[in-house]
Amino acid sequence: MNDLESNLKSTIKSAVLKSFDVEINIEDIVIEIPKEKAHGDYSTNVAMRLVKQLKSNPRVVASTLIENIDNESANITKCEIAGPGFINFFMNSNSITDVIAKVLEKKELFGSSDFGKKVKVNLEYVSANPTGDLHPGHARGAAMGDSVSNVMSFAGYDVTREYYVNDAGNQINNMALSVQARYLQEFGVDAQIPENGYFGGDIIDIAKEIKEVYGDKFINDNSAETIATFREIGLEKELLKLKNDLELFNVKFDVWTSETSIYTRGLVEKALAKLIEQNMTYELDGALWLRTTDFNDDKDRVLRKSDGSYTYLTPDIAYHLDKLDRGYDKLVNFFGADHHGYITRLKAAIQALGYESDKLSVDITQMARMLKDGEEFKLSKRSGKSVALKDLIEEAGVDAVRYFFASRAADTQMDFDIDMAKRQTSENPVYYAQYAHARMCSILSAGSDIEIANSYELITNAKEIDLCKHINEFTNVVIDAAKSRQAHKVCNYISKLAAYFHSFYGECKVIDRENIELSQQRLALVKATQTTLKNALKLIGVSAPERM
Repeated sequence: MNDLESNLKSTIKSAVLKSFDVEINIEDIVIEIPKEKAHGDYSTNVAMRLVKQLKSNPRVVASTLIENIDNESANITKCEIAGPGFINFFMNSNSITDVIAKVLEKKELFGSSDFGKKVKVNLEYVSANPTGDLHPGHARGAAMGDSVSNVMSFAGYDVTREYYVNDAGNQINNMALSVQARYLQEFGVDAQIPENGYFGGDIIDIAKEIKEVYGDKFINDNSAETIATFREIGLEKELLKLKNDLELFNVKFDVWTSETSIYTRGLVEKALAKLIEQNMTYELDGALWLRTTDFNDDKDRVLRKSDGSYTYLTPDIAYHLDKLDRGYDKLVNFFGADHHGYITRLKAAIQALGYESDKLSVDITQMARMLKDGEEFKLSKRSGKSVALKDLIEEAGVDAVRYFFASRAADTQMDFDIDMAKRQTSENPVYYAQYAHARMCSILSAGSDIEIANSYELITNAKEIDLCKHINEFTNVVIDAAKSRQAHKVCNYISKLAAYFHSFYGECKVIDRENIELSQQRLALVKATQTTLKNALKLIGVSAPERM
């Protein structure tokens, strides 16, 4: 919470206690900026929230509160009752413009807080199979996961970004067989790619590299060791390509965990032993079952099949137990929409291990539809099956892709309009925001010979005050976005900040050589706005150019 609103809430809390001898939590006091300027600078509905408890008319409650509000300590110049019982506050302008000094002091840390109290949070996202190109669904998950990680870190959480490499199972075996088939085809052998194999150009490239290094060594060798070689080389190349594409997208991870390592480190056996010890399993028809119906799942789930092999759920349970054993207070997974049905059983497994259900949160990321010339399109030059992230970046640029994917709530469907993303007009929100930043930099450069002020008593224009109030909201927005894990709230903030700045710039002359004192103060406001905008853009992985 920013200092101004914190002070205002404390003043309201004290007035409630003084007026009615009633305690109210600071968190229950809502402060908003009214849409109409005539309704003051800030407003609260606290009187209406107290009606049920006090059994009184809300306007009467509001009137009593106003009598007991310490206006001086909260920098309030006037209070008014509006509508059914809202209290509107008109603030001393100095209390609003003080934010300029705070931004100039904190610089790149402005907007950060200790709200998260260093709670250890593990965020797992993307986790695509290393068998081909990343598609728009992966890209949206990457943009969202990375942005949420940035926001939560900025809000004081201890964040670890993790990628789970699905390097075990049939999809990897099919990838190895696909590489083998392409390798044999390089020598004119009529080899068939498996029915569920991979046909992308990357598989052909890997096969060519194997041919260059090993020659015809594997033409007549179909042994398990040879298949393992194709698997190892294919996995290494695909994983490297995947990492390179993510790095190009400005997405990096702290931890890469291999599914294979979950088996080799004995974590599956450890998890099963814990579940068995806690009487969460039973055997039926030769299979080992988990009692997930004890935790609202629609049916119990098989952990180990009658043939001794494990289901997909089993290593996942072991993986999540390992994360919990590493000391995380909270686990967050970003899943694609096709995994929605998997959430209940995974949360049930967490409970079966002895943890509360809310120890794990799963956020769903919907697919994005690519549009060009108003129609859905496919762009991939490699497989022709779906749009590849790398192609999308080449077409629209990292900043536009990052911004557009972060600008909508993850669980909502969205259309990515490639034409809009490339448009250099105010209709394009990322261009609009970046242009605002570049304009601020240009103004500061033009006034570089003028010393920036450290007092702001001349900042009184309504446009200036509106801009200051919005700058003041940044810390609140970051905290709200961190709590809800919704990065689009930062994008909304960015769009409004750019709009407030453009509105201010259209009305207020910043550099006036005939009025240096006012110029000094307005340059300080521009610098504070530029810093805030840059900090906000950084949270969603978008650059803040100094020139456009």
